[in-house]
Amino acid sequence: MDALQSSKLSDGIDAPLWMFWKRRRYVVVMMTFLGCTVMYTMRVAMSIAIVAMTENRTISLENGTVEYEQAFDWSSSIRGHVLSSFFYGYMLTQVPAGILANRFGATNLVGIGMGITAVLTLLTPLCACAGFGWLIANRVLQGMAQGVCIPSIHTGWSKWAPPSERSRMVLFTFAGVFVGTIISMLLTGVVSNLWGWQSAFYIFGSIGCLWFVAWFLTVRPTPEKDPFITIKEKDFILQSLGITEGESDKYNHPWKGILTSKAVYAIIVAGFCQNWGFYNMMTQLPTFLKEALHFEVQATGSISALPYLAMGITLSIAGYLADWFQIKGIMTTTQVRRNFNCLSFLTQAIVMTIGAFILKPIPTIACITLAVSMGAFAWSGYAVNHLDLSPKSAGVMMGITNTVSTLAGIIAPVVTGSLTTHHRHDEWRQVFYITAVVNVIGLVVYWCWASGELQPWSLEVQERNRLGKSGGAQEKKGYENRLSIVD
Repeated sequence: MDALQSSKLSDGIDAPLWMFWKRRRYVVVMMTFLGCTVMYTMRVAMSIAIVAMTENRTISLENGTVEYEQAFDWSSSIRGHVLSSFFYGYMLTQVPAGILANRFGATNLVGIGMGITAVLTLLTPLCACAGFGWLIANRVLQGMAQGVCIPSIHTGWSKWAPPSERSRMVLFTFAGVFVGTIISMLLTGVVSNLWGWQSAFYIFGSIGCLWFVAWFLTVRPTPEKDPFITIKEKDFILQSLGITEGESDKYNHPWKGILTSKAVYAIIVAGFCQNWGFYNMMTQLPTFLKEALHFEVQATGSISALPYLAMGITLSIAGYLADWFQIKGIMTTTQVRRNFNCLSFLTQAIVMTIGAFILKPIPTIACITLAVSMGAFAWSGYAVNHLDLSPKSAGVMMGITNTVSTLAGIIAPVVTGSLTTHHRHDEWRQVFYITAVVNVIGLVVYWCWASGELQPWSLEVQERNRLGKSGGAQEKKGYENRLSIVD
């Protein structure tokens, strides 16, 4: 059964969808959304704070003398390494997280990763004052802690998200990324001016600790382990996903199939290309606004938030449309993933080129906003695609994809920092042009290799084939009825 067929099932809950607390799967969605929000407030704060940490501030003394004070005298290259160091750790824990999430529970890994991140965020000012080496070490450890979260969340969706709601649930969760980015960009500059750059890390770290407690009180790894879920909702989720109650979470993942699949490599390349622009804008946009367009620190945070506000809005639209096209039978899953992803990359390449050519405040910011917001359609393509190819191995594949994608987060800020040492317009134009070329590469590869079909090497198909050869007729029939959801 595909998304069209699963939409005919009912969870037996007589309540409108906006009353999310009536459905346990939507409570999980909301808590995961809030988790992504908090996670990105902690991650992005450094991008804004580092501008305040390294700017020359004017100080008027009592005798009328004017002096200039700089908290940290760091070069453009050092700033680039500080901003990219998070991703050194981030890429190390992606694949292990995808494997361990099934064994130890996805929710446990997400909660622990976020709890460690919150503590390290609180320690960030102390590390910065000790030296940029200590700060880089802190950021690497934060990256390792956050690296377990996204693959584990994907593993969680393989247990909680019915195919007819998959795109909406996954993308609503990811909307927290942009809400957190917006909050961090808006507040970090404000609180830095009011109470010093350290205050942002204390505020966001404290909120992270509160979320950590709420998460473990509210969320369970699977519907079967949730004491508050209704029997009908639990049966609806399990039947939709083709899961047998009590089924083992310990799998021998089809590594050969995963590592030789063109469809998997399409996701990997698309993830790298999308994250090149996404992470580059996230880490370097405030600096670009200050150096190239000459905005003040507080203004850079507010303006930098605009693209992510637009993407947060677009993400809900893209997720709804992706599910709607499949449920109505207008497009196959493959067509939805390919068309949405490639439309996004094409639009981003065009508008980034235009924005670089013009390089004026209003039109360039408009182009950046459109480019970032169109990333929502890319996410409704490649970012959900793992669950189409093999739901049981989705966490592992997300770990692989995010590991490679994280290279973009490491390379892009360093490349940008190296190219913009003199803060000239022509240097920033090169940054935009390179991003456009990367988008075109992602477009071509994903269009040629992407698939939205359950793959022949997937665990689900292997299990079906095993029952077909050795299982009893009744067992085989029952399993095929459940497995029809992913065919």
